[in-house]
Amino acid sequence: MSQGKVKVELGNTSVSMLGCLWGRAQVSKDYNSLFYDAKAVELIEKIDYDFLSSDVPFEDIMYNIFRNITLPEFGLFTLRAKQFDEKAKAYIAEHPYASVINIAAGLDTTFYRVDNGTIHWYDLDLPPVIDIRRQLLPEPDRVTYIAKSLLDPSWFEDVKYVEDGIFMIAGGVNRVLHSFEDTQVKQFFSMLADHFPDGEIVFDAMSRSAEGLRTLMDRIPPEQRDATREVWFEGLKNWWEKAPQNQKDKMNDMIVALKTPIKPRGKEWSDFEEWWETLKNEEKTEALRDLLIALRGKTGTWVPKDIHEITRWDNRITVIDEFPMFKNIPRDSLSEEMRRFMDYNDERGESSIIHLRV
Repeated sequence: MSQGKVKVELGNTSVSMLGCLWGRAQVSKDYNSLFYDAKAVELIEKIDYDFLSSDVPFEDIMYNIFRNITLPEFGLFTLRAKQFDEKAKAYIAEHPYASVINIAAGLDTTFYRVDNGTIHWYDLDLPPVIDIRRQLLPEPDRVTYIAKSLLDPSWFEDVKYVEDGIFMIAGGVNRVLHSFEDTQVKQFFSMLADHFPDGEIVFDAMSRSAEGLRTLMDRIPPEQRDATREVWFEGLKNWWEKAPQNQKDKMNDMIVALKTPIKPRGKEWSDFEEWWETLKNEEKTEALRDLLIALRGKTGTWVPKDIHEITRWDNRITVIDEFPMFKNIPRDSLSEEMRRFMDYNDERGESSIIHLRV
């Protein structure tokens, strides 16, 4: 362990939350006039983890791929925090003694950016995640950690201060909800309405996750696509060199199942490199698209193409606001590549910010 740093035991969920933390810190360092998260920058320096080269579990191999490319996937999508901050600050301004609940909190640091000195704050996540959070971020005054699943109804009893309103942030819950079936998502929103009538919740939603992965290459300028493909493949190689055999076997099965005219002749990385070089550029693109979708894994049945379907589930729920992920975020200080990514996302409506009253 590096002197003075904290070693974090990684699991499937902790890699994702570390990636989001790293993204907020990178945006804060590179574009501090746009968004600044002092606590994220502080934590990145505190954690004994090499964010650019450390091994990650098979379930988060996509993180290993994306952190190798110039397109700042984690950094850009952590700008949802800027949108959540604005919503939370507006609510807190009208309800200065409100309770704010951060659902699927991970290592989110919103409290430190929006605290007015009087709100009550709750961070909700699974026990292993809360253990890591306590290790890195001991509970400040007026902050309570709840180590439970969001579908465990007992967590509502842990929220003690409800007199001046309830505001909920669910920035990490998008990935969780996509793993649930329709009935579970309905149950979640109905529980919110049961326990926190007139409470509000803001979250992000990816309306076409599989299509978004399939068209990811289209967001990159044509003259950069060849280089980007090769960097992605290099990211796979970096992961392969550290992965245990059982995880390599999973990857081998996925590559063999790809719809390419040529298959690898063996199961070693040299076989994959030889296979890769025999593919034409468009075949490489299709292979990577299909592999990314396969790596995303099985999702549940709920994909909100129309967020108003939630209001049809339960007439207590109303839509306050809905807008594209990067709406009103200034682009002037950003690279052309980043602006293209953001514009593409917003024009296609792939990721949105949703604000509901329950």
